[in-house]
Amino acid sequence: MKKALTEKHIDNESRAFHGTGATSGESCSYGFRPAFLDTQTGIVYTCRYADGRLAPMHLLDGLPPELVVARTPSGRVTAVKGSLIAGFIRHEQFYNREAAMKQIMELTQTQNKTLQMVCLPL
Repeated sequence: MKKALTEKHIDNESRAFHGTGATSGESCSYGFRPAFLDTQTGIVYTCRYADGRLAPMHLLDGLPPELVVARTPSGRVTAVKGSLIAGFIRHEQFYNREAAMKQIMELTQTQNKTLQMVCLPL
């Protein structure tokens, strides 16, 4: 079984993908919402705060209790099942970070081409 997914792992991924579009802060303008995919069940969980509100970043606290494998003494989630992967949801489809990065690159290229066509001198 895979090691548990921790905040440290998510932070490391975010640093590794910084500048590619595949982080929570960079992807939201393209319609991506942070989410987790359970690779064992296929269930996608949109990121939420512990109180259930949608979160703008990858947080472990809003995941269902059955996914949690470790908490602090105060109850804060520090690790979840290792079958979860961080990614994004857009138009009802889950994208892992690599797929989100590729999709954002394609969207950016399409937008740039459209801007170039609109800005061509007459």
